[in-house]
Amino acid sequence: MSRELVSANHAAGWAVILAGRANRRGRGFGSGVYPITPQTECIELLCAHEIEKGQVVRVESEHSAMGVCIGFSTAGLRSFTASSSNGLAYMTENVFAAGYSRLPIVMMAVNRTVGPPWNIWADHGDTLALRDAGWIQFYCEDNQEVGDTTLLAFRLAEDKRVMLPAMVCQDAFILSHTMTPTEIPEQEAVDRFLPPLDLPHRIGAHPRVIGHLDMPHETEAHRAQHAEAMTSVEAVYSEIQESFESHFGRRPPDPIVPYRMEDAEIVLVTMGTTAATARRAVDAAREKGIRAGALRVRLFRPFPAAAIERALRGRRVGVVDRDCSPGSGGILWSEVCSAAPSATLIQNYMIGVGGGDIRPHHITRILDDLGARERAGTPVFMEIG
Repeated sequence: MSRELVSANHAAGWAVILAGRANRRGRGFGSGVYPITPQTECIELLCAHEIEKGQVVRVESEHSAMGVCIGFSTAGLRSFTASSSNGLAYMTENVFAAGYSRLPIVMMAVNRTVGPPWNIWADHGDTLALRDAGWIQFYCEDNQEVGDTTLLAFRLAEDKRVMLPAMVCQDAFILSHTMTPTEIPEQEAVDRFLPPLDLPHRIGAHPRVIGHLDMPHETEAHRAQHAEAMTSVEAVYSEIQESFESHFGRRPPDPIVPYRMEDAEIVLVTMGTTAATARRAVDAAREKGIRAGALRVRLFRPFPAAAIERALRGRRVGVVDRDCSPGSGGILWSEVCSAAPSATLIQNYMIGVGGGDIRPHHITRILDDLGARERAGTPVFMEIG
């Protein structure tokens, strides 16, 4: 294992290269790629390295990139792509096709504001818009987590109890272009961790029907099977955490990550890099005698509702969203409200929408507002100034 100074884009890229080479004993690796800021560095790295028994296809659009991945994966190859923002929007038809086809494709998504007006900075709305597409969704906090999650996402997606595509999400520029020391595993260790992909419904020696017409009761059965597979994800992920730690010496974070929650009366719920800022604000609040805590949601699909309900029971909760669903509020907030009815109150704060810097004093303002409330109100847009 080597320790390298890399961006989160490159951390993901190296994980994909290693995972692709690890399937050389299987049917190999295939990827469809198209550039879009801020994920382009990832696929540039992928294109610059030869993968034994692998092929990277440079296509004319994001829709085609996912289409190529669907073709590779249907043939039983390990497959990957990356995108962001309006690229994800253009890819959406095939994102749903990959999910409903139960193809274990992994995609690295750099969270960027959807335009117009055009904006290249961080906003979770692009991937959260795909929350119903049948993909597992992880939201990462740092570069090491991006690399590790990309690697383990292949094993999780390809597990026969799951067989679902997986999306590894990271905040634009805050992670994608920021370089930090990151451990890159050796190929031999990845080979031991990632077994060759054996896709049970691949095309090949046995006749298969792909993309046929379902009658209503058949679609109902397929959706029920899909939902059942999603319910298995958390248990399978727990097993993979143990395996990952034994192979690489690091344990990937749990689906939710608590901070100073033991006696917390007020709690901030976050995703992505906002979690680190929230921890600093919690520490500052503790110094003032305020019993504050924080909870990071790492796994958004399937949503870890039972764990969130246990963590938030009887507490005043502020959900910090880096997104906005017009007419509703923050998307994370709506999910937390459904999952945690036993919380004392749950207030929504939308901040950093469109990529503004979220700093500790902004989170402190949220804590002050939350602490002064007697009841929850409508979602609040917090100005950054």
